[in-house]
Amino acid sequence: MATGREGGDSVMEVPLLERDSSSASSSSLWVVVASTAVAVAGSFVFGCSVGFSSPAQSGIMSDLHLSLPEYSVFGSILTIGAMIGAVMSGRVTEMIGRKLAMATSDFFCIVGWLAIFFAKGVWWLDLGRLSVGYGIGLLSYIVPVYIAEITPKNLRGGFTTVNQLMICCGSSLAFLFGTFLTWRTLALLGVFPCLLQLVGLLFIPESPRWLAKVGHHARFEAALQSLRGKETDISLEAEEIKDFTETLQRSSKTTVLDLFQKKYLHSVVVGVGLMVFQQFGGVNAVCFYASAIFVSAGFSSDIGSIAMVIIQIPMTTLGVFLMDVSGRRPLLMISAAGTCLGCFLVGMSFLLKGHELLMEVNPFFALVGILVFTGSFSLGMGGIPWVIMSEIFPINMKASAGSLVTLISWFGSWIVSYAFNFLMAWNSAGTFFMFATVCGVTVLFVAKLVPETKDRTLEEIQASMNSFSLGKPRIQHP
Repeated sequence: MATGREGGDSVMEVPLLERDSSSASSSSLWVVVASTAVAVAGSFVFGCSVGFSSPAQSGIMSDLHLSLPEYSVFGSILTIGAMIGAVMSGRVTEMIGRKLAMATSDFFCIVGWLAIFFAKGVWWLDLGRLSVGYGIGLLSYIVPVYIAEITPKNLRGGFTTVNQLMICCGSSLAFLFGTFLTWRTLALLGVFPCLLQLVGLLFIPESPRWLAKVGHHARFEAALQSLRGKETDISLEAEEIKDFTETLQRSSKTTVLDLFQKKYLHSVVVGVGLMVFQQFGGVNAVCFYASAIFVSAGFSSDIGSIAMVIIQIPMTTLGVFLMDVSGRRPLLMISAAGTCLGCFLVGMSFLLKGHELLMEVNPFFALVGILVFTGSFSLGMGGIPWVIMSEIFPINMKASAGSLVTLISWFGSWIVSYAFNFLMAWNSAGTFFMFATVCGVTVLFVAKLVPETKDRTLEEIQASMNSFSLGKPRIQHP
């Protein structure tokens, strides 16, 4: 497959047929599995952090005598910390490496959870929540990028989507444990996955692509060999990674302004666009205010919330298994279409209730709509944008691009979470019809602009999307 070109420079051709170096041997698959497991411990922390505030609300407000506005600050400051972490995530990860960056995020999360555990007043509570937010802001970028860089192309989608699965598990378990544990005990439990990840980081390899970028060629080959198996010939994959990385470093700068050059425009539009559609499709409005939505629609909040938890994890698991079978694009379009239908049904519930029509089926519309939205979002829109983000940006631009995309995600999350109650007061049905419209446009966006990345190496994907010269031609193997 040939890449685009600038001027009259020669074009590198990526091999059409690769040796077994692109796939993990059965003997080494456990290294990839173990490395992924360590990385997604950070995703579990992410989920625990998001799921903590709801079950802890009554206990914290009672024990520390907080008003509702004070607790609202505590809940929302997590997003502020995450935005700060997102801004710095790319640069920190490129400077110190993927493993050390994960360890840094663990440190901030541990400090934050302990500050919450020992808090006697609102200041320590908020500072702890801010520190946890900063840590998960880093993790939300580092984890999918690390997994994408260590896994072979035929497994990359499913492994990277485990990130979203563990976020769902962490959030659901925090909600479950919060029903019978005190809020201090729940905060203390948040420390354990951080400690597990810190220990695990001592035994897993660094990202080979980062090692190649910083010039540690001996460590690069050793890390790649351990990930692909001692008996696997990695020469072709190693040569492709090194050639691609060296050419990028010779021909490209690594400033933020470079992101807006024409040669990176496709990747930036896809990466930013997916995050915008993910957040403005209403996911945080549904997740954070599901109980209130059920009550407003006339349905039991407890039954509705339990049903959401029951459907979320199985649908995310299904997405993990389908990722490298169906491909990213079909799963994204099906997922976005499902979220569109879910929001439309909820909107219809509020519209009919407002006109006092079919009152006996309104709660049913609300329940089915929320469950369809949750299941569809978990299937693809929750995890695939992060998978694609980790695949499409070349190594020299991952710092700037990753920070931008992660910041957009958290900023969108804050906007929707903050504005939702005002929108519902304005027009409940209109709010969900607006979300449905965004989800419908997402289907068109994916169909027109998002490439299929299944069964392609990162270098193939990036060369096809970013039209830069790649130096000397590569021999095309038969």
